[in-house]
Amino acid sequence: MQREIIRTPDAPAAIGTYSQAVRVGDTIYLSGQIPLDPATMQLDNASIGAEVERVFGNLAAVCKAAGGSLADIIKLNVFLTDMANFPVVNEVMGRHFHEPFPARAAIGVAALPRGARVEMDAVMVLG
Repeated sequence: MQREIIRTPDAPAAIGTYSQAVRVGDTIYLSGQIPLDPATMQLDNASIGAEVERVFGNLAAVCKAAGGSLADIIKLNVFLTDMANFPVVNEVMGRHFHEPFPARAAIGVAALPRGARVEMDAVMVLG
């Protein structure tokens, strides 16, 4: 099956050897997004709420570049350096997603790139 690489300047540029997203058929695999401002490539970390909002904004930009939206996400993985911040993820997610919600995993990790407190990746299906 042919792969299509998804790129957008509206989300942070890759900071390593990966693509923002890869499309195979109707499935788009979105790489992990941390709360980097795409214009400055600086961490948007005024608060955990600001970090989560920025991550959803970055994911939404990649979804849009692939021809979809957050509503097309079927699986979301959330990585947190402090699981005590999980209620904030739920609160912010409730503003961006509506039923039926995607499947989701929340994973506690020791550290994330650039000192972020949250990272998310996703799988989106179109069609």
